[in-house]
Amino acid sequence: MADRDYDIGILGGGAAGLTVASGAAQLGVKVLLIEREEKLGGDCLHYGCVPSKTLIKSAKVYHQMKNGQKWGLPGVNPPPVDMRSVSDRIRSVIDRIQEHDSEERFCSLGVKVDYGEASFVDEHTVDYGKGPVTADRWVIATGSSPSAPSVTGLDRVPYWTNKDIFSLQELPASLTVLGGGPIACEMAQAFARLGTYVTVIQRSDRILTREDADMAAFVKGSMERDGVRFELGTSLKEVLHGDAGFEVVYEQGGDEFSLHSERLLVALGRRPNIGGLNLEKVGVEFDRKGVLVDDRMRTAVKHIYAAGDVTGRNQFTHAAGYEGGIVISNAVFRLPRKADYKWLPHCTYTDPELASVGMNEERAKAAGIEYSVRREWFSGNDRALAEGEEEGCLKLLLDKKGRPVGVQICGAHAGELSGEWVAALNGKVGLTDLAGAVHPYPTLTEITKRIGGSVLSEKLFSDTVRKTLHFIFDYKGRACALDNQSKKE
Repeated sequence: MADRDYDIGILGGGAAGLTVASGAAQLGVKVLLIEREEKLGGDCLHYGCVPSKTLIKSAKVYHQMKNGQKWGLPGVNPPPVDMRSVSDRIRSVIDRIQEHDSEERFCSLGVKVDYGEASFVDEHTVDYGKGPVTADRWVIATGSSPSAPSVTGLDRVPYWTNKDIFSLQELPASLTVLGGGPIACEMAQAFARLGTYVTVIQRSDRILTREDADMAAFVKGSMERDGVRFELGTSLKEVLHGDAGFEVVYEQGGDEFSLHSERLLVALGRRPNIGGLNLEKVGVEFDRKGVLVDDRMRTAVKHIYAAGDVTGRNQFTHAAGYEGGIVISNAVFRLPRKADYKWLPHCTYTDPELASVGMNEERAKAAGIEYSVRREWFSGNDRALAEGEEEGCLKLLLDKKGRPVGVQICGAHAGELSGEWVAALNGKVGLTDLAGAVHPYPTLTEITKRIGGSVLSEKLFSDTVRKTLHFIFDYKGRACALDNQSKKE
């Protein structure tokens, strides 16, 4: 075996790269981690998950301050938002988490961290501006960046992406958001709640197209009540910018319209960070979505792996961390473990949140699966009523044998509630066990118990069971019944 500088070299210090680096180093592997930015943590920490959820929380608190009457409190008219203070809070949260993703911490684990723009020289050698360095195995975990559509004029105007909106010093009076996916919806609602007049322009005739239409409709309705305006089923024509702000020209229903706003946020997808890596030279295959990998996260060059957003598969931080674990199994333990995304969850952190585990109706239909749908409404959950969070439902898909195919939850803390289903479905826990589990009262998690119980109750409280009990124990049946007049009243 060649005597190379490192056992594993990792390109990228985001969720996937840090997972591999931490796990491999603690197993005695000599690890080099190369990050092109000034700090570790990746897009999620600095421009994505962490700052966006921090902003969303600030916006929700401000929204609740203005709507105290809903909880029986005095109505107040708080002063306008000081965006500088909101941005300072976002920065403080990032800095706290940065301590966990610091160079010092990873050095303490045994990882050599360095910075630079990496490029493959050959299949075992990378140059990042400090001379060539070799490794037995390489992991490409360079993440993704916001992309923009090909629209006339867009490349000549100073539009925002998620990399710009978390360090603002002033709140814009008006904002146009291009896109109707999770990032677009989360930010549109947050800015609307903070006091910005927001319009969402979406190509499709609905938002959150990855979700079932009935579940996405809950989110859209809530956003509209918060003041967000939607222009759906559009075709972008041109973007202009001048002293008065931005102008977006679009076509809708055969007519042309023009929308003016102070600022423009583009949230229309991601592109893989593969430019400059020189992948074609070493035989690593890729397409416009990202680096191509097999189920073991191996590229076409079997000792070069890829994980996280750069693969274009499932662009979530938790997916990147999971894929990093798959790389460790294959590259460190040399065990042929494959990635399985069957029960991979995802969540859009609007209010209400929309979480999903497994298949929704559209995916089940596409897969040719026969299914039935059960719903449990938050309006029937005592904790949700107490907290004024009764909007939404839990939607359970069952196959023809009565086994769960997927779960969608739209409601308060849906992301947290999905965790119980992730554990149950991965652990093959049946609906009987979920229905029989004792949950503390009152909690939102009781909605899981109730939907499990509703499925079982059809069998338990059936005519067959009643007749059998009557036959064995001579039970007398109903003690009370409403007459027809009472039912009408």
